[in-house]
Amino acid sequence: MMINAIEKNLQRGIRLLKSISDEEYSNTTIAPYYSSIGGHIRHILDVFSCIFDGLESKKVNLVARERNQLVEQFTAEGIAYFERILNKLHQLDQNDFDTIVKVSDDLGLGVVEMNYTLGSALIQAHSHAIHHFASLGYVICQLGIALPDADFGYNPTTPKKEVLTS
Repeated sequence: MMINAIEKNLQRGIRLLKSISDEEYSNTTIAPYYSSIGGHIRHILDVFSCIFDGLESKKVNLVARERNQLVEQFTAEGIAYFERILNKLHQLDQNDFDTIVKVSDDLGLGVVEMNYTLGSALIQAHSHAIHHFASLGYVICQLGIALPDADFGYNPTTPKKEVLTS
């Protein structure tokens, strides 16, 4: 179930990338942060990549992100990165989710290391992706691009506001 939920959400990103140009994808003109769709996509996928990179050693370093600039600039590179992450996700077995991994990240005052299960790390990466998709919703709207679907960037636990039409 967890793999299906993560895949469903990541497929939203692929649909977005298939519907926009490289120029829209790499556009950094939207205030206040001047971050591109590509920058958010690369960041989202880097977190998943860090998890998969740390599986064998059971040490996940969230500071050691790839930060591949091509993924930020070209939709084809972004789609290929999504597909690599989805492929790795599908290689997991339900029994893998209870595996203990040491996760390290810089929380702003230095690097902290904590024990997680692989399942909890993937849940965090999934929630992180939803959060960034929500931020992307603003950028997408400002660029005049349609969202890939009505649930793009919505956490499943967030009540949806009814929109009144006149």
